[in-house]
Amino acid sequence: MDSKLQIISGQFRGRKLQLPPDARPTQNRARIALFNMLESGIINPATPLIVWDAFAGSGAFGLECLSRYAGARVFLTDVAPSSVKTIRDNLMALGAGSQASVIQGDAVAAANKIAPQANLIFIDPPYSESNLGRSLMARLGKIAQTGTIVIWEQEVGNQINPNENVWSVLRDKTYGRARFLILQKI
Repeated sequence: MDSKLQIISGQFRGRKLQLPPDARPTQNRARIALFNMLESGIINPATPLIVWDAFAGSGAFGLECLSRYAGARVFLTDVAPSSVKTIRDNLMALGAGSQASVIQGDAVAAANKIAPQANLIFIDPPYSESNLGRSLMARLGKIAQTGTIVIWEQEVGNQINPNENVWSVLRDKTYGRARFLILQKI
């Protein structure tokens, strides 16, 4: 599928990404704002990133991290076979397959294996299934490392606040119909 989704910055800047059918990707301008916030002191570029794109779709968030941060390692999970195929196709087109692991499966079920390793996690479940985000955040609250950064994208009007005893809210921003919570595990 032809799309306007592309890598914003780094070694793959400007490269177009394929989208799976029925995708609702985070728009380029929202991703630009999100990465600007992350790079304004939230993440340390000297620390090797282990990124988990939990509901990956096209893999845009994880692929952007591969493009921007040398040495980043990325895990991409999605339950939909069409999304997994799209992610693999996007990785192949970028020549970045060796830096990423693509897993077809449920993000909540994969959390015990992936989350303890990750220090940057992107959660963007389908807006129609907001309880998936709530379930994954509850699991992450128990198993993520202290200091882990989580970006939780939610639909405006269907917002869920994190457990303030577990997560510190670093940023809470809205772009169109998307709300981004940038959280840090306490």
